[in-house]
Amino acid sequence: MNTHARQTLPATAIPDGCLPWSTEDTRRWTRALPPGWIPVPRVGLRVLKLVLAVGVLAALGLTTDGLPPYLAAWAGLQLVWLQLRPELVRVSAPLLALVTVVLRPAPVIPVLAGALVLNGACLAVAALRLRARERQREAALAASGGVSALPPGADLPLGRGRFLSGLGITLIAAGVPLAATAGVWDDAEGRRAAMVAGCFVAGLGATALLSGVLGRRRAVALRAAPAPVLRVLMRETRHGDAKVYAADDIGGLRPLFTVGVTPLDATPAQNLNATPAEPHAPTHNTPHPQNPAPAPAPAPTTDPMTDAMAEAVADVLTDVVTDVADLGPVSDRDDNRPGPLREAVLYGAPYDGAEVVLVGAPSEPGGAPVAQRSTGPVRPLSEGAVRRRLEREKRTSARTAAEDELHLGLVETASRAKPVPVRRWRAGAVDRLAGLLMVVWAVPLCWDTFVDGDTGLWKRILVLLFGLFGAFRLPVKLCWRLTADRTGLWLNGLRGTTHIPWDDVRSVRRESLELKLRWGGDGAWTVSAPRWAWFQRVRGLTHPYDALAAEVTAMRTDPALRPTGDSEERDRGRPLWPLAVPLVLAWLTAVLAGWTGFPGR
Repeated sequence: MNTHARQTLPATAIPDGCLPWSTEDTRRWTRALPPGWIPVPRVGLRVLKLVLAVGVLAALGLTTDGLPPYLAAWAGLQLVWLQLRPELVRVSAPLLALVTVVLRPAPVIPVLAGALVLNGACLAVAALRLRARERQREAALAASGGVSALPPGADLPLGRGRFLSGLGITLIAAGVPLAATAGVWDDAEGRRAAMVAGCFVAGLGATALLSGVLGRRRAVALRAAPAPVLRVLMRETRHGDAKVYAADDIGGLRPLFTVGVTPLDATPAQNLNATPAEPHAPTHNTPHPQNPAPAPAPAPTTDPMTDAMAEAVADVLTDVVTDVADLGPVSDRDDNRPGPLREAVLYGAPYDGAEVVLVGAPSEPGGAPVAQRSTGPVRPLSEGAVRRRLEREKRTSARTAAEDELHLGLVETASRAKPVPVRRWRAGAVDRLAGLLMVVWAVPLCWDTFVDGDTGLWKRILVLLFGLFGAFRLPVKLCWRLTADRTGLWLNGLRGTTHIPWDDVRSVRRESLELKLRWGGDGAWTVSAPRWAWFQRVRGLTHPYDALAAEVTAMRTDPALRPTGDSEERDRGRPLWPLAVPLVLAWLTAVLAGWTGFPGR
């Protein structure tokens, strides 16, 4: 394997005869991808939000046109399946078209025409993706030269899908009662919305169950017999995904696919030196009669249906948790930069939706090779996707470099300041502006919901929850206070004041419109305010969040710059819940008055 990679894989971890997946061989694989206008999603938070939003909007929108609620939810789910599980579309699209023709919902002509066009398009796109999978698999098998080996960890229990089993059951258990009790709503809009929502949620649960079966079957098949092997390069992202490159792409210029990975449950050293089967029939899974493969791992004792949820959805949820609870250090920006390239052996023929195992070079010099199994389907990257990703990374790198340069300059300026007994920061003009914009945007929405219009119950509940969130968030936005003394930072909040020792402070940075403070133990605090970069450049102004972040960073890195005195309790700010309670009561009073009828309504 190419020795110019950042981290090399020991020869003992490479199966005998394993061929490198060269750039020339990968061209055949990439040419087998679906046409560029067919999106192949990387399962993640943004894709999840987009797909689910499109499905929900389609379902609710079709309901208003007279379709039965379950049929509208079915149409919305099909858009989800088209992206995440195209195998289902081969059955669902013709069946949905047939049911629509039989029911003939009004208005008949537009609905029938729309159903035929939509289902025909979905069926064609799904067929193209599924045919592309076969071509990708054939190209990968040809590149392996018929060499195969038993994947590491084949004798370990296959504990995939337990979490998603509970998720699927929970979704079905929540969706079915919601649809069954739709009649309790007073207005017709509420009843139809409840029915659509219930059917949609139950459909998502059934999707998780069915895709779990497919994911588990592929994982079991990969472990049961020697699999094709290829030498590749890989690097991991901050979301726990692995990007796989050709073995000679030492610059990491063209990622071939991404896949969510997790380390195997036990050290696979006993399997890393497995002797590959000799080249054999095109199936590449039949061991040579004179070199029989090891016996397949015993089947797990758990129920396949219960234990085999959608690993595709597992990857989604992993990304969701990582994106929402991203508590990595911001100041160093290490999490936003790609990891080092590592040599690896790929077990299994990669294609859209495949299961694979990767044995990569050790992350530390002298360490043991790292074996990882896929936690979700392989997602190929088209030329257009790679080009757009590179352009986006260039823009992000340029913006990050400019912000880092600004931050370092401000830190250097702050380092020349003399220590003071106590340093205080508090909400200022930009925070008051943010609070004003929040109120200005919310008041018309609330007035229209509770006073002017005949709004459905669902929208009223959503606006009620939004108002409660604003009532708790507004005091934090307008009255936050950060105090620094010789012992650390003091931050006031809704429940009280938090003390953060200097040794626990991890980072303070302004990211986009947000000021983010992070400390040990996964602690984090965020506040946001408007920012106009062009106006600041023209006027030579510094955003208050940038100045605060620079001062705290200088104090964190150089103890000589930290305050020399102890702050008093009155300097640290008070709990903010006494300010939130009146706002909550006022909001609930206004909602109740709007619900029962304002004078002149």
